[in-house]
Amino acid sequence: MTIRRIDAHQHFWRPARGDYGWLRADDAKLAPLYRDFLPADLQATLQVHHVTQTVLVQAAPSEAETDFMLALAESTGFIGGVVGWVDLGRAESASTLARWAEWHPHLKGVRPMLQDLADPDWIAHAPHADTVRTMQRLGLRFDALVKPQHLGALLRFVESWPELPVVIDHAAKPPLVEGWDADWVGQWRRRMTELAAYPLVSCKFSGLLTEAPEGAGTTELRPVWDHLIHCFGPERLMWGSDWPVLNLASDYANWINVADSLIDELSPDEQARVWHGTAACFYGMEMSAEPRPAARSPQGAARTSVRSEQIPE
Repeated sequence: MTIRRIDAHQHFWRPARGDYGWLRADDAKLAPLYRDFLPADLQATLQVHHVTQTVLVQAAPSEAETDFMLALAESTGFIGGVVGWVDLGRAESASTLARWAEWHPHLKGVRPMLQDLADPDWIAHAPHADTVRTMQRLGLRFDALVKPQHLGALLRFVESWPELPVVIDHAAKPPLVEGWDADWVGQWRRRMTELAAYPLVSCKFSGLLTEAPEGAGTTELRPVWDHLIHCFGPERLMWGSDWPVLNLASDYANWINVADSLIDELSPDEQARVWHGTAACFYGMEMSAEPRPAARSPQGAARTSVRSEQIPE
């Protein structure tokens, strides 16, 4: 039986636009990513792996990038949803969200780049209530780009806004390269369990190979998977690629194989939830049969084997 998939987390960018502060040409680690990544680069890969839709997620803290992504979504059949950016700390952002939502049905959520902010507790106290209420009124979701040290503040945010659907990107990026005896492990396990107690909090099984030792696979990811499936269950766990950041550690096919070795342990119905059902439900996307054509075709992606550090992902 062919497994249909939704990629719940991927990016497109054009560095010449100038607002990707983390993507620097003089950083050797990021050199493979410093070029245009646009829909035609991903189209064939999606078809091979039966990925019918994707969620396009912001990679720059600017409203201009959200406009760029919404324009791509309008001309690209396989983009099922867009997670954009506004400054949640400004009341004026509420009107921006309302304008986008009126004209762009692809807008599904908002993501502040929490991992890059100087204040690790920003999300617990800085968002403006009018803007968060507008997100709720418009049916938008909240993507949390966090690391283990941000989970306490994220928990306080969720406690304040329990009716806002939240998804934790990349399982909060556990630093697997440090091993399972490191100090982060206990905090990560405890906070993820606490967050999962809130029924509108979900989690993405994505972005993990770039946090793991080089060549990592099922063995290294099993403790993460086991804890996530225990806490969230398949109904609140969704698969994503984090392409093209994924290219720094692996490739699309290998990541699907690694993920499948774990997801395959579930029942067929549970597998379908992780591969596409959870994302479709969370983001309010209809499941389509096959990916539709992309718009343009720049050069293909390069691959290397270095880990991410402050990459947005």
